[in-house]
Amino acid sequence: MADRFHSTQGLIDALTDASFDCPPALVSNAHVTGLGVARALDAHDVPVIALDRPANGGSASGSKDASRPDGGAEAATVSVTHDGLAPPSDAVDFAGAVTYPLDDLDGFREDVEAIVDAAGREAVAFGCMDEWALAYAEADPDGVRLPYAGIETVDDVLNKSQLYATCEELGVPYPETHRLGGNGGEGSVDDADLEAAADALGFPLVVKPARKREFEEAFGTNVIEVADEAEFRDTVAAAAAAGVEVMAQKRVDIATGEDRSLASYVPPSGVDDALAVVGNAAVRYPRQFGTSCLVETVADPEIEARALGVLDDAGYHGISEAEFVYDREREEYLLLDVNTRPWKWISLPVAAGANLPMAAYAAVTDAEYESTGIEPARWVYLRDYLAALSGGEVGDLLGGDDWRALVSGKFEAGRSLTTGIYRPSDPAPTAKLFETEFDDREYYCSC
Repeated sequence: MADRFHSTQGLIDALTDASFDCPPALVSNAHVTGLGVARALDAHDVPVIALDRPANGGSASGSKDASRPDGGAEAATVSVTHDGLAPPSDAVDFAGAVTYPLDDLDGFREDVEAIVDAAGREAVAFGCMDEWALAYAEADPDGVRLPYAGIETVDDVLNKSQLYATCEELGVPYPETHRLGGNGGEGSVDDADLEAAADALGFPLVVKPARKREFEEAFGTNVIEVADEAEFRDTVAAAAAAGVEVMAQKRVDIATGEDRSLASYVPPSGVDDALAVVGNAAVRYPRQFGTSCLVETVADPEIEARALGVLDDAGYHGISEAEFVYDREREEYLLLDVNTRPWKWISLPVAAGANLPMAAYAAVTDAEYESTGIEPARWVYLRDYLAALSGGEVGDLLGGDDWRALVSGKFEAGRSLTTGIYRPSDPAPTAKLFETEFDDREYYCSC
């Protein structure tokens, strides 16, 4: 377990005295998704260094540790506030702050290179949110191995404008979408495009970004539903002012609880050798545009084929999640998104027998990994699932045996049920969640 969340220099100092028998994994961010990746790698004895930005816009340089004598050799800046749940996990060996790449990509590169140099050997990067995955690929720090495709390929898949163009070519259904001109960061809005989109889609409609993370930074969400023309114009104008490319999308009549996502690792050899599991987000919280809190494996060869076809056409290799929803009006599944990195319920495929992080790590190191076979499994994020139950949004989909297994901790001995945070064998992340849940600070990312 990492004993503290270091400043950048504090982490460098701590790593100078460490030694690693195999390349450490750099896992960013250091919250729910990063925790899932760290646990997946730790199960195969891969050392993990969790990297993230500090809380509340703090500095990665931290503040001096008052317990150390001034002027002493250990009086370096070592203390940084961080609310993510991964660092206290037994699966994380070291944790610390780096410059946030959306603020300063060169600073991020310099920090990572200094950390890898201090570790004394090359490292493998796992970006667990779009900005981190893109940053590792774009910055290309010396000494860092990427277990996924390069920046041009990743950007093409993450950018919904390009993704939907690929869907059009391959005949993969996707929501009716209008790309909006004049909003690529120049601060202008094309009235003709707005009018055409409104006429074709009607209201309410959905405004979505071409690239999600910049939109989330500007608006605090990754999708905005607008009720009328005034809201539409205001939202697009605000996106233009923030330099974020957006598109207008028809509001899909989604069949609740029928989502499908292909969780996969595609090796450099191609999709024929992919390790893949289809998951159904049976419960989201909040119900409409929330994130998954109960996901279960399902058999759906058609979804798998469509998703792998898109990845193959893009030439992408690495971990990804391809998200589909069922449109009740069109009576078919529509591809919404492809996330070219781990995501919130990454622990589900791991429990089912497809340890995607370990497969990716093995592909760029001397380690070996082979799946022992895929079995049915479910993943639950108890914090949000209990909130959904208490709010009456859903009925309980878990049974008495499931709850007894969760409370007793016996679920950890099997493969049929796993969790996002809560694990009695690794209690510190859950304890930290309790500590921060009722604080007035809000962690910058739910995943």
